Amino acid sequence: MKFLRKKLDQVAPIFEKGGRLQKWYPLYEMADSFLYTPGARTSSGPHIRDGVDMKRMMMAVVIALIPATLMAWYNTGYQEMLATGTAVADIGLMAALLKGLGHFLPIYIVTLAAGGLIEAIFSLVRKHEINEGFLVTSLLFPLIVPPEIPLWQVAIGIIFGVMIGKEIFGGTGMNVLNPALTGRIFLFFAYPLQISGDQVWIAGADQWVDGISGATPLAQFYNGVAPEALTTATGAPLSWWDAFVGLVPGSIGETSALACVIGAAILVFSKVGSWRVMLACFLGMFVTTGLFNLIGSNDYMAVPWHWHFVVGGFAFGAVFMATDPVSAAATDTGRWIYGFLIGMLTVMVRVVNPAYPEGMMLAIIFMNVFAPTIDYYVVKANIKRREKRLGLQ
Repeated sequence: MKFLRKKLDQVAPIFEKGGRLQKWYPLYEMADSFLYTPGARTSSGPHIRDGVDMKRMMMAVVIALIPATLMAWYNTGYQEMLATGTAVADIGLMAALLKGLGHFLPIYIVTLAAGGLIEAIFSLVRKHEINEGFLVTSLLFPLIVPPEIPLWQVAIGIIFGVMIGKEIFGGTGMNVLNPALTGRIFLFFAYPLQISGDQVWIAGADQWVDGISGATPLAQFYNGVAPEALTTATGAPLSWWDAFVGLVPGSIGETSALACVIGAAILVFSKVGSWRVMLACFLGMFVTTGLFNLIGSNDYMAVPWHWHFVVGGFAFGAVFMATDPVSAAATDTGRWIYGFLIGMLTVMVRVVNPAYPEGMMLAIIFMNVFAPTIDYYVVKANIKRREKRLGLQ
C-alpha cells in the first residue's frame, strides 16, 4: 500500500490546481479518498473535533446493508432453483448464493457504471469532489428492483434517479428526494408490467422460469387470499416466518424483514439512522392497520399488522429509505410526524389502491416532498412556545 500511496502522491500535482489535468481532479480525488483518509486536516482552532464524516456515515449504511444483500443473493437463487424443480432439501447455501449473485452482479455493475458516470459528469462541470453518497445509492437501487429487470432499464432508472432525484437540486446533501427511490418510481410508471412485481419465478411445464405470471404475497392479499392460505411460488403453504426470513418472491433485497431488523440495529447503534423515524413508521402502520381491521369492508382491510410488516418493502423502506438524513425530516418532532405518516400512507395505498398493492415506495417519496414543510412548522411552533415563555407575545 505504501507503493500505491507514493504513486498517487507523485501524480497529484498533475490533477491539482495549475496542473495540465486539473479539470479531472474530482476523479483523482475520488480514487484517493476511497483508498485512503483525506490528506487535508485542520491545523488550527477553533473547530469541532468529530470522528464522523460523510465517508464514515456512508460506510455504516453499507455495513448495515450487508445482511439484506446476502439474503438477497440467497433468496434470488433459492427462488430460481425452486422454480426449476429443485427440491427444498436439495438447495445448498453456496449454490443458491452463487445463482443469486449471478443476477445481482450485472445489475450492480450497470448501476455503478451508469450512475457513476452521471456523478462524475456533474462533478467535473461543477468543479467539486465526487461525494460518497452514491456509494449507498448504488447498493440500494439494485436491491429494490426485480431480479429479471432488463439491464437497459437499470441504466435508465439510475440515471434518472441520480440526475432528477439529486443532481438538479445541487448534489449530495441538497436532494429533496431519495435518488434510489426516484429511479425506482420512474421505472414503475414507465414500465409497469416489468416492474410491478408480479413477474416472479413460478415453475411451469415447458416454459422458461421467469415467463409465467404469478402473485406475490401482497398481490395474493389483494385478491382475497387469507394469511393462512398464502402460498409460495411452487404452491406450497407460506408461513409468516418464511416471509419474515425472506423466502418469498419479490424485489431482490426487500423480502427479508429479519435482515432489515439487523440492519436497523447497526444504524441505530452507530447513530447514523434515526430510530424515531423507524419506530414512527411502525406505529403509523400499526395504528392504521388496526383501524382498517375494525372497518373490515374488504379482505385486504382484514390483513393484520404483523403481515403488513413482513410482506412487500415495508421493513426495508422504514430502515434504509425513510431514514435518509437528507430527504427525511431533520427535527426530532418532525421525524415522529414524518415516519408516522409514511406508515399510515403505506397501509392506505395497499388497502385502497385497486392497481398497486404496495405503498411504501410512494409513501416515502410523498413524505420526502413534505419533510421541509413539517420541519418548518415544528420550528415555528418551538419559536412561539419560547416567545410565550419569555413573555414576548
